[in-house]
Amino acid sequence: MPDESTWWTMVRGAAAGDAAARAAFAERYLPAVRAYLSARWRTGPLAAEVEDATQEVFLECFRDGGALARVDPARAGGFRGYLYGIARNVARRAEDRRGRPVEQQLPAEEIDSGDSSLSRAFDRAWANGVMREAAARQTARAAKEGEAALRRVDLLRLRFHDGLPIRDIAARWSADPAWVHHEYARARAEFRAALLDVVAEQHPGSPADIERECAALLDLL
Repeated sequence: MPDESTWWTMVRGAAAGDAAARAAFAERYLPAVRAYLSARWRTGPLAAEVEDATQEVFLECFRDGGALARVDPARAGGFRGYLYGIARNVARRAEDRRGRPVEQQLPAEEIDSGDSSLSRAFDRAWANGVMREAAARQTARAAKEGEAALRRVDLLRLRFHDGLPIRDIAARWSADPAWVHHEYARARAEFRAALLDVVAEQHPGSPADIERECAALLDLL
């Protein structure tokens, strides 16, 4: 188990009714659920019901004996597939209430399947959330390690968020470009370690399985 077990602590707390854990859970996973429902219902009469259905997904997770209470940490496919299944079931119930099967509400090429644009919308939003969590974890670790580690976090921000090349960062810092390249490699390794830990908490398996899941998430971005 990674050195921070905060994810399962959050899930168990949310299942038990802890308000802070439920708020953290909803904040983390709301974008993926909303992205999926928005893609599924982007046109038609259910387009106005995305927010209500999103809330219904979380009610399904949080109710007594609900989805979170039944989570198996060793479940094949990890938590991503589990939450996707909950969102899909809520969507189908909403469509059933309309009295029409999915096939009559969506174009044929968008019928929900593992390879559809609908699952990709969910997965892209999920991947973005995982990257944010990995960045937050790297920052938290850097804060414990000191100024040099925090500077490496800032280096990644300048490189990826601001789009600055290494030579420009070196000039801004009045530093040797070779040293900045070296620190950049360290910063990327630190981010990768945080990412592997985040994924391992939610996607059980061998180290090779975790590596493949990380690669798949990066490919989604």
